[in-house]
Amino acid sequence: MARSTVSLPVFCLLLLLSFDSRILLELAKGQGKTWCVAKPSTDDATLASDINSACNDLGSLGLNCSQIQPNGACFEPDTLINHASVAMNSYYQAYGRQEHQCHFSGSGLITISDPSYGNCQYV
Repeated sequence: MARSTVSLPVFCLLLLLSFDSRILLELAKGQGKTWCVAKPSTDDATLASDINSACNDLGSLGLNCSQIQPNGACFEPDTLINHASVAMNSYYQAYGRQEHQCHFSGSGLITISDPSYGNCQYV
């Protein structure tokens, strides 16, 4: 019977990460930028609410969600999850990329992979 081996440093890192996923987020923040996107499992009503909430709050900062309007750089694909992700990320970035600014009643997800595509650039 073959045994698999894992080096001690890797084992320790995996053990730490299994106890607190925030460690992974902190490691990622130290390595570069993070973005906020909508969880794929989020229902349409929640996504619509997230868009309204994020865009209304951004308006109070003098910012807007024009990038998800028709002819905007992030309008296509014209889906709620795409528009919510763009709006939620704009909000998250505007408020300093603090973890709690991506909560959105549990529908936000912080990622270390840049979700930008085509002309739609997540800042």
